[in-house]
Parts: sequence; structure tokens; C-alpha cells
Amino acid sequence: MDKAKQLEMINNFMSNTMMETLDIKFTDIGVDFLEATMPVTSKVHQPLGLLHGGASVALAESVGSTASYFLIDHTKYDIRGIEIAANHLRSVKSGVVTATARLQHKGRITHLWEIRIVDEKKRLVSLCKLTNIVLQKK
Repeated sequence: MDKAKQLEMINNFMSNTMMETLDIKFTDIGVDFLEATMPVTSKVHQPLGLLHGGASVALAESVGSTASYFLIDHTKYDIRGIEIAANHLRSVKSGVVTATARLQHKGRITHLWEIRIVDEKKRLVSLCKLTNIVLQKK
């Protein structure tokens, strides 16, 4: 399946989920990465008008978990996030942030992703690490 079709499939699959609520859009995919954007509006602000750290973590986990999905035979296995850590390094009030998940480790049972969230000037906003577990379907 070509890249455009994969992205269309992913974005359509996010209908009626938190990803749709946060306006997360998947924008690029490769062999070892997946990228998505999220607009920074009042929908994802904390009370001081800045991007909420929880929204950043939701973006990071959405991108990393979806990326793992493409590494498995999803007829036999499921993916679950088991640990996420985030360092929030820069505040953002508006615009769009972009999260890129890059595979750091692909094991039989676990996948480790580094997710970098940057602002429109490509400045690092959050650096996240996500561990997913591969579970056999019952």
C-alpha cells in the first residue's frame, strides 16, 4: 500500500476517538517512523493558555502506538502502551505541533519509540519515550 493510502486509512480509523477530538492528523509515514500534527488551540490548553502536557502525551502515545500497529500482524496480535515518559521543554500558545515517533527497539514482545514533538519553527517542545507491548489475540 502506498504512503498516501496508508495515511488516509490511519486518519479514517481515528474517527470518533480522542485523536479526532484533539484534531490529530497523521501526515507522514516511513519504514521506522510515523508523524502527526495537532493544532494548539484552547481545546488543548491548560488554564494559563499554554499547550497542556497531557495533550502532548496523548499526541505522543497516539503516534507511537499507531506506529507499532504497522510492525505487527494485526490479525494475530494487538498493541498496548505500557509506559510513557515525557519531558516538556518549551511552552506553546498557538500554532501546530508535530510529533515524530522513531523506532528505537523492535523486539518480539516490546517496541520502544522516541517521540519528538516540535513547534512550527522545529524547536523541541517535548521529548517522549513510549514502550508498547505486543499481545497475542485471544
